[in-house]
Amino acid sequence: MKAQILSGRFSSFNVSPKRGFTVIEILVGSLIMLAIIMATLALYTKSNRVSVDQQGFAELQHDVRAAMYFVSRDIRSAGIGLITDIVGCSLEGIDGHGPAPESPDSLKLMGGFDAPLSLSVQDVDGTNFKVDASEMNNNPYQEEDYENMDIIITSQICPGCFAIRHISNVSWPDGGSPATFVMPPGQSNFNPPGGLSDTGCDPGCWADAKITFVEIKQYWLDTTGNPGDYPDLNPVVGQDGYLGIPYTLYLTSIDKNESITHMPLALNIENLQFQYFGDLDDDGILDAPIDWENSNWTIDPINDDEATKQAKMDLIRRIHMVRIWVLGRTKNPYMGVSGIPSTNLHLYRRPAVANSPVGEETDKHRRFLLESTAQIRNLSLNLYNH
Repeated sequence: MKAQILSGRFSSFNVSPKRGFTVIEILVGSLIMLAIIMATLALYTKSNRVSVDQQGFAELQHDVRAAMYFVSRDIRSAGIGLITDIVGCSLEGIDGHGPAPESPDSLKLMGGFDAPLSLSVQDVDGTNFKVDASEMNNNPYQEEDYENMDIIITSQICPGCFAIRHISNVSWPDGGSPATFVMPPGQSNFNPPGGLSDTGCDPGCWADAKITFVEIKQYWLDTTGNPGDYPDLNPVVGQDGYLGIPYTLYLTSIDKNESITHMPLALNIENLQFQYFGDLDDDGILDAPIDWENSNWTIDPINDDEATKQAKMDLIRRIHMVRIWVLGRTKNPYMGVSGIPSTNLHLYRRPAVANSPVGEETDKHRRFLLESTAQIRNLSLNLYNH
């Protein structure tokens, strides 16, 4: 009886025989899996492109902001430490310092940017300038701080007598004796703005002359990587910091060895433009900003007579603000752009900036334009008035 019950219980289960997937089922499953993989890869590729584009744009913004910081900082300090007689030589613009189509501008500045100084000349013996020892003690510098520095000597008894010299050696004062600066004659290797040059004055003109530190800086943009496009700077690829890479912003100055150096400040800078405004017509009203007039504003130390030089210097003194545009573009075209961007959308082609025309090519490079205005705070500020 028990056996019959168990037999009946197990016989109630209908156990199907084992079987696998059919070919059609495998194909359908494979197609579904392949579609999922392809969708995942497409999403990853698109996300990666967006990530690369955003990374490139973030780097571009950093380059543009860094360039604007350095340029605007030195414009604000232009003329610091210069006596009022030569404050008109504190800046000199160049409109179109570079080939078309960008035609970027350049700006040269002069001043005691980093190290104020005030010394008086007591006597001159050839290239040796005797300096007041008490004034040396009033300045926070050691002997080695003076060597290999550029200075400007301004005559107090002979108006118009200036000289930019390089201190090759210093003899520190012993007791009450004067210090001696050895400064060979000859202008700095880097021409200052305003046509300022060594006027070749007699040694007698330097009695009681003022000595101050001076630095000359020039901001310029290399849009081609071809050094022949910038003959006034005479750069050589691989020398003095010049890279020969297009769209690089440089700061050119003099180093401690009296050699010209080209310091690359930022890459991926497509355009650099300046405009200047102040009371340029001297009517008591602030004028609208305009581009630097190369022929009418730039002082020519050879062909301009003294009256013309003075007139140009007076005009430059009336410049109180500089408008700055720094335009950057991504190193590579955007990969996340689909189709053809609208011709009215200037994100992907060069916009018009100041007197630099709009670009004709929609190249899918993303642009970032930063504009600022820097006030020249030191044109009438003389740190050396006591």
